[in-house]
Amino acid sequence: MSDSEITRLVRPLVREMAPYRSARDEFEDFEAQKIFLDANENPYDTDVNRYPDPLQRRLKKVLAKLKGVADNQILLGNGSDEVLDLIFRTFCEPGEDEVILLPPTYGMYGVLAQLNNVRTHSVTLNENFELDLEAISAQINEKTKVIFVCSPNNPSGNAIPLWQIEALLKRFKGLVVVDEAYVDFSEQNSASSLLKIYPKLMICQTLSKAYGLAGIRLGIGFADPEIIYFFNKIKPPYNVNILTQKRALASLDASSDVVELQVKELIAERQNMEKALSNFSFVKKIFPSNANFLLIRVDDADKRYKQLIENDIVVRNRSSLIGCENSLRVTIGTPQENIKFMNVCKSIDQ
Repeated sequence: MSDSEITRLVRPLVREMAPYRSARDEFEDFEAQKIFLDANENPYDTDVNRYPDPLQRRLKKVLAKLKGVADNQILLGNGSDEVLDLIFRTFCEPGEDEVILLPPTYGMYGVLAQLNNVRTHSVTLNENFELDLEAISAQINEKTKVIFVCSPNNPSGNAIPLWQIEALLKRFKGLVVVDEAYVDFSEQNSASSLLKIYPKLMICQTLSKAYGLAGIRLGIGFADPEIIYFFNKIKPPYNVNILTQKRALASLDASSDVVELQVKELIAERQNMEKALSNFSFVKKIFPSNANFLLIRVDDADKRYKQLIENDIVVRNRSSLIGCENSLRVTIGTPQENIKFMNVCKSIDQ
């Protein structure tokens, strides 16, 4: 085993352990016309009687071409939360190592840190919801393994400038994870362009948002092949089921025109909603967004949330998050849904 900087970041237990090898790991060409008597499967064809490819090779080939990366730079998980959990289990020694979170941010980072008994340090984003590089640097110590950056950020919606991400990569010797669940709606390019330069960068993406596949639970991670090797070593053998793989392949193989059209429409609807909301007196601030949602500061979030619910409009009250006082997060819906939302806003604007 190499003694690279990446390997030294990995937990000793993970470095040394032998991975579980399934029947499909031992014989890879399982799509061939052969008689399979190796995995104790039911032999009668139900379309799902066989175990899926544990490394999702066909799907990774399609994603690699689409995203401009190599097959061995891709991790697929049962939703992005499994991808994030694997980061903790691979790099963070329970009760010893630490991570840095940048609130307000996606809540699962903190939940997974607790579950894995990993201490967190929080460095609040600045008034523009961007990185405070000096404050982050002050929190880094010899136990800091991972820094999580959400861009475009959830719940604020803004994209973290790439120069700030690169500056963080230059300052920090551990793993920088950039969670890009909403990147398809952003004017800013993906940080994946930095993967070739910085081997300790990891990008998380998803098919849930732009592709409308939230229900199939497919998380995507892009990283150096050495990092992917360790993830594959400890992940459950069949973590992405065969129905998910087939549905993702069908969507990716289909014409991209539909996805591009829907993304453009959602961006246009976001811009229209931003203009319309600015006319209501109860809306005090609309935060810039590069996502498929808007964060709006209102006069009384609890009151406005209740009024919207009473009119069958469900949004999220994000007021409990630091920097998001009296703020509601509104997902961009279909044009018809957005019209109804605006009509309700007009009726409660008093």
